[in-house]
Amino acid sequence: MKELNFKIVGMHCASCSARNEKSLKKLTGVKDAVVNYALGSARVEYDETQVQENAFKKAIEDNGYKMVLPANADAQHQSDHQHHQLGKAEPANQQMEQGSGEHQHLNDDVSQTKSKAFWALALATPTLLLAMFKVNLPAELAGYNLSVWLQAILGVIVILVIGRQFHIIMLKQLKMFSASMDTLISLGTLAALVYSFWAMVTGETEFYFETGAIITALILLGRYFEAKTRGQASQAIAKLMQLGAKEAIILINGVQKAVLIEQVKVGDRLLVKPGEKIPVDGKIVQGQANVDESMLTGESMPVGKKAGDEVFGATINLNGSLTIEATKVGADTILAQIVKMVSDAQTKKAPIQKLVDKISGIFVPIVLLLAVITAVSWYFTTGDLSQGIIAAVAVLVIACPCALGLATPTAIMVGTGLGAKKGILIKNGESLERAKKIDIVVFDKTGTLTQGKPRVTDIVPVQDFSAEEVLTLAATVENLSEHPLAQAVVKSAQEKKLALKKVEDFINLAGKGVRAKVAGQEVVIGNSRLLAELKIEAQALSKSLAVLEDQAKTVVFVVKNNQAIGLIAIADTLKSDAVEALAKLKALGVKTAMITGDNHPTAQAIARELGITEVLAEVLPQDKSVEVKRLQDQGLKVAFVGDGINDAPALVQSDLGIAMGTGTDIAMEAGNIVLVKGSPLKVVEALKLSQATFKAIKQNLFWAFFYNIAALPLAAFGLLNPMIAAGAMAFSSISVVLNSLRLKRIKL
Repeated sequence: MKELNFKIVGMHCASCSARNEKSLKKLTGVKDAVVNYALGSARVEYDETQVQENAFKKAIEDNGYKMVLPANADAQHQSDHQHHQLGKAEPANQQMEQGSGEHQHLNDDVSQTKSKAFWALALATPTLLLAMFKVNLPAELAGYNLSVWLQAILGVIVILVIGRQFHIIMLKQLKMFSASMDTLISLGTLAALVYSFWAMVTGETEFYFETGAIITALILLGRYFEAKTRGQASQAIAKLMQLGAKEAIILINGVQKAVLIEQVKVGDRLLVKPGEKIPVDGKIVQGQANVDESMLTGESMPVGKKAGDEVFGATINLNGSLTIEATKVGADTILAQIVKMVSDAQTKKAPIQKLVDKISGIFVPIVLLLAVITAVSWYFTTGDLSQGIIAAVAVLVIACPCALGLATPTAIMVGTGLGAKKGILIKNGESLERAKKIDIVVFDKTGTLTQGKPRVTDIVPVQDFSAEEVLTLAATVENLSEHPLAQAVVKSAQEKKLALKKVEDFINLAGKGVRAKVAGQEVVIGNSRLLAELKIEAQALSKSLAVLEDQAKTVVFVVKNNQAIGLIAIADTLKSDAVEALAKLKALGVKTAMITGDNHPTAQAIARELGITEVLAEVLPQDKSVEVKRLQDQGLKVAFVGDGINDAPALVQSDLGIAMGTGTDIAMEAGNIVLVKGSPLKVVEALKLSQATFKAIKQNLFWAFFYNIAALPLAAFGLLNPMIAAGAMAFSSISVVLNSLRLKRIKL
């Protein structure tokens, strides 16, 4: 199977996209096709042994539209087969070129519609003024004032020349016995034009050249504003693509060499100077600096980085010189993955959009029938064919379903774009619908609510000893151990810049602790079981031990020359914003639960600290999805938040899977929403953003439907002038896009 993305030029309503999508899906060998009206794009998944690109082109052109392949299509085709075999996305530079090309098409569309709207208004305005004020010019021809002939000429130029796109598409669709918004506009303006010429031939005095001309001009003006605002709505991808570095400095045997970003390979050593963008994802091998990661996480505070830490492409090295080793390049970088996720989200349709497309598909034929009924009814009721035609024209123009087509995709474009800026990657429109009503958020504990790494939390010395002495002695001995708890003790000493001493006769006592000699003195670091075996008394520390164990912390004793001189408590500490995040979810009316493999006392101790009442403890990794299903069986809509490989089944089972971007690729693939920064607060932001976006979709659809339902009867009863109808129709589309753009200002 292959996947092809391309632009479709000339679509102006939901029925246009629905028609093209239907035509593409009909082709043998096409597995799936999605046409997005707001983006003017299509994505087709197909079997290249059964169908080729020229079939797509013919299907699109038969409908009256134009297919435009991205500039990098040839390069994409050459590498597609290889990348599909490897299961990889297309190379990042191709993604960038394609996105850049799409943005250029948007700019071209704005420029073309602006030019057409300008000339249409320039010629339609004098037509309107001549007709409105019944201007008589000092000349006549064939019994009619020159003013009438001037209106006729200007009307023909505006309707048939500048507005020819409407009629070309209408004729092409007529051949296929189909209709769209262009059909409605074409028939409406042509009816006004033909009737006016017929009136001239029969000696009538009422003409409607200005009606057809102004309708054409207003619709073209509306399309210009719509294209401009759509451009604003789809800026997210273009801005993301501009973030990437274009060049990198490779170090070859200590010599610096500037190369294009595409030439960087995994394993290359790169130099990143202060103020420069980090070119690719990598690991620092030398140097330290503060890095601005706001483009990834949405957080403005710089992050301190040192040797061994990971850095990501497109983030900015604020100070300090860094030497990094490239670990991910091209399509594998975080930036490329973000671009792909946002692009996919904006192309894929939300379930509610599919319903709108179906309605749009049957809407146009109904309107055509209603227009005919309107004209005939007026004629038989009043005997005035002129009024019947004008009412029918108003019906045709007012009913164009532009706003319906823009309602969902523009809101999704703005919402997903804002999410990407905040480090929240929403994979598709379906995720927005799923997030609109979540009853309970289930958090995996380790790595999601906690740091996922043990840290020293408490140091309790006995009398005559200081906390610093206890930690120094413990870290000196534990420095030779590879146990995670030992490393936590060593890291704590390093953070406090304590000087470690020389160690002799180190012995590891499996499952109990370690012992060694420091400066000729016997030192033991171990648990209470080891102390009992060695018959070492620690009565002075018993009260502190009970308190710390009640808090679910692991406690080790520090013994010097058979005397317990203190104890050190170690725990997987909570993330700094975990408590705040859970409090905010509670304020939103969303229940919370924690799922963990820890025993009940440990789980309950952590839950108390977090303020969580529902705890699912001693759950095996493979049973997390079972627990999610159990909650769903109670009628709850469940969001699951996790970051590990074993969280993937639960992420898929839940109504909304939220994957921490600090976790594994598998978890990120399984989630509906990916949080680039592993912050619990981002869960709250993701839910609020999803709910706000879906609310905007509902508002857009309500006003689009309300507008059509309310305006059609007014037009049919002759209470709505066709020119006012054209202006109102154009305004309805623009208002829908502006309402979507309002999402950019929401506070998360």
